[in-house]
Amino acid sequence: MTLLTLRALTVATPRPLFAGLDLAIQPGQRIGLVAANGAGKSTLLRILAGTHEATSGEFTRRRGLKTGYVEQDVPETLLPLPMHEAIRRALPAADRAANEWRVDVLLQTFETPEDLYEKPLANLSGGWQRMALIARAWIAEPDLLLLDEPSNHLDLARLDRLESWLQHETGGAGILVASHDRAFLDACTTHTLFLRPERSALYAHPFSAARELLEADDARQEKVFAREMKEADRLRANAGRLKNVGINSGSDLLLKKSKQLNARAEAIEQSARPLTKTRQADLRLASSTTHAKVLLTLDDLQVSTPDGRALFRTGKLRIHQGERIVLTGPNGAGKSRLVHLLRRAVEGEEIPGLTVAPSVVPGYIDQQMSQLPAAETPLGFITARFRLGDQRSTSLLAGAGFDVPSQARPIARLSPGQKARLGLLALRLAEPNFYLMDEPTNHVDIAGQERLEEEILATSAKGGAATCVLVSHDRAFTAAIATRILRIEKNRLIDP
Repeated sequence: MTLLTLRALTVATPRPLFAGLDLAIQPGQRIGLVAANGAGKSTLLRILAGTHEATSGEFTRRRGLKTGYVEQDVPETLLPLPMHEAIRRALPAADRAANEWRVDVLLQTFETPEDLYEKPLANLSGGWQRMALIARAWIAEPDLLLLDEPSNHLDLARLDRLESWLQHETGGAGILVASHDRAFLDACTTHTLFLRPERSALYAHPFSAARELLEADDARQEKVFAREMKEADRLRANAGRLKNVGINSGSDLLLKKSKQLNARAEAIEQSARPLTKTRQADLRLASSTTHAKVLLTLDDLQVSTPDGRALFRTGKLRIHQGERIVLTGPNGAGKSRLVHLLRRAVEGEEIPGLTVAPSVVPGYIDQQMSQLPAAETPLGFITARFRLGDQRSTSLLAGAGFDVPSQARPIARLSPGQKARLGLLALRLAEPNFYLMDEPTNHVDIAGQERLEEEILATSAKGGAATCVLVSHDRAFTAAIATRILRIEKNRLIDP
């Protein structure tokens, strides 16, 4: 029996995010929800979760349908709670005492270390926070599970576990998952819904196969539109000739036929629908030049937690110009801490065991885009930071996907995807020759990820000036750009 049915669902804000969406979700379907940043994925999930309303259209639920919803951010009210208690509170109050055992079973299913059970969510890594939110959504045994970017912040081990769980352990539940992780979508979905302002498309295939079908369908639509426009032009040309002959000869019949041809041409033009393509944000990079062959030298650098607990030592390591190094390892192993130390060093601080070439020009972004001033607007930030005029800043922001209202909105109120685009724009304008990026593809849509891959490779190909050290669990992104992969394992940095 169908779990949920959408009919002509439309959301406009005021521009349409999507329109006329029809969808029926069946038990056991795992549907990947794919769209550009700001195109309505999270909005659609909120509508289905009952926390948001559509502009028009309707959806019907199966009687007694239970829905679990995992949003992108941890609600602030949960942050002080221990992980075990945060999950327990997702059970109906009347059932908590009798079903508390299910919390332990679920934590064991997700292979959660016992020393995390009583840690507040605020003290957990982003990956374990995600797993806690998924456990909260699943503990009440929903019929429909709505997941908003569930793979963000997960290390490879957690990604593998989540994919296996979705594939084999969610029973007959329907799943709708919004994600920009191409490998994740391919691994654990059965269907793909491309959400677009016009003509959203659903395919009974995972992402990669579905995208090929979408591109083929788009190409056919473009050919049909071109053919229809050519026919309309032909009819109007014939109508014009008949009108001239009719006027010159005084023939009412020819004038009538001319009007009929024009009417047919107008009908074709009104019914023909051009393919509306989403304008992609400009994620181009630029680099300063450097003649240094070795940009950073690490001499058995000690990496520790903020409170001084030792995590690992780097051993002797050189980072050469043109290298694109990806740091991997479990959540909490110290990847971000190493990036933090490298950032402090390239910005001028003396760090024992770290030597930086004088010509290094750093560019940095982290997972939370904490380098962005929350109280400023995008326009104010870009104008002041890079000493650009309002007109130039407005143009650059528009190219990065910011309309005029969003340029004047405080950065704290931007969506995660918008913050990511702003951070990448600032990175580009800084023109570094050494990029430090902690999970740069989090919240960046698939088209943006692929554009970033192209730019990193193109920047390196222009003379090898760009050097990257980045943390990423995105397997497709890593495979595309990495020249060297370093893994943190058992308190050591391993360079295969």
